[in-house]
Amino acid sequence: MSIASNIKAADQKAGRFYATGKRKTSVARVWLTKGKGEITINGRKLEDYFGRPVLQMIANQPFFAIDMAGKFDINARCHGGGLSGQAGALRHGIAKALNDYDIANRPALKKLGYLTRDPRVVESKKYGKHKARRSTQFSKR
Repeated sequence: MSIASNIKAADQKAGRFYATGKRKTSVARVWLTKGKGEITINGRKLEDYFGRPVLQMIANQPFFAIDMAGKFDINARCHGGGLSGQAGALRHGIAKALNDYDIANRPALKKLGYLTRDPRVVESKKYGKHKARRSTQFSKR
């Protein structure tokens, strides 16, 4: 048994469930515990970290999918990318932690696509072009 699996098993005995969520270039490390529904990201409350209501809704979607809103506390560390990517990474991490908490949650989360890592990332810039595909303006003479 590896060190990482030993730590994960010890966390689960203590009632903490860990998962990593990813979206674009953002990574969210999520710890889920039974509680009152408080979500803390990088030491700040959800409403302070994600000012836009749409991003707050994205982060809470896994709880509403399994009717467990307000029953778990989330402590998360997000880094990389922008706020939209971080909200998606947080949703992915929360869904994976809920799956670890109870395998019966898996069908509902899987059906809505919350357990699948979204593979879409920005296309890299090509030489001789302005951006990934944008060429220079054509000049006839």
